[in-house]
Amino acid sequence: MRPLQHLRHLLILGGTTEGRALAAALADRPGPRVTSSLAGRVAQPRLPAGQVRIGGFGGPDGLAAWLRAERVDAVVDATHPFAAGISRNAALAAAATGVPLLVLRRPGFTAAPGDRWHPVPSLAAAAELLPTLGRRVFLTTGRQGIAAFAHLDGLQFLARSVDPPEPPMPAALEVLLDRGPFTLDGERALLREHRVDVLVTKDSGGAATAPKLTAARELALPVVVVERPPVPAGLPVAPDVPGALHWLERLERPGQPERQPN
Repeated sequence: MRPLQHLRHLLILGGTTEGRALAAALADRPGPRVTSSLAGRVAQPRLPAGQVRIGGFGGPDGLAAWLRAERVDAVVDATHPFAAGISRNAALAAAATGVPLLVLRRPGFTAAPGDRWHPVPSLAAAAELLPTLGRRVFLTTGRQGIAAFAHLDGLQFLARSVDPPEPPMPAALEVLLDRGPFTLDGERALLREHRVDVLVTKDSGGAATAPKLTAARELALPVVVVERPPVPAGLPVAPDVPGALHWLERLERPGQPERQPN
């Protein structure tokens, strides 16, 4: 495994399993100082190894200024596949500073025989489709996605999130505060206990979220799958941590990012 001593400072835009795994893989390895940045949207996030920064940068200009000030040599965008705003800001900041940027993005879900999937382009489209599919809805879109369904008074919702959601919310809503990974047996029991007849999920990918899809397939439940936004054009993409390490190992020593004038 090639050392990363050609790099001085690596920024990981994290908050995902892959971001934590990359930070852990670099923790005891000779090479750059590693900073993981978390958006701060979860009250008690799982902290990665090494230095951690919590909070936003103030848009692409703020991130570009931070990259210059902290002499960052490379950035890995390991944010959630639906964190489109952060990914867009990272692409703009990298272009402005000349800092190499890799997108570490897990593959999306793949349909299996027996799946009754209904792909939609947005949460709003999912809400529009739901009344035609069932009345007892299991939402696994994260707490910030619940607002898109607040106007659907004729349906009963079960939502699962790490932190409590904030209004607006559907009138008939039960919230389960829980954090994965989840098991197949647990997902089967949950769907049966709450008599769920339609599941809504984002195409976030990852093995940890697959059990709910398997359980829905076994029960022949329709699943509304919100398609993920595209990666900013022209950026290299790695599907996993080994791929990200391979990219880092082969980076030439970047030039010092241009400093802002005093």
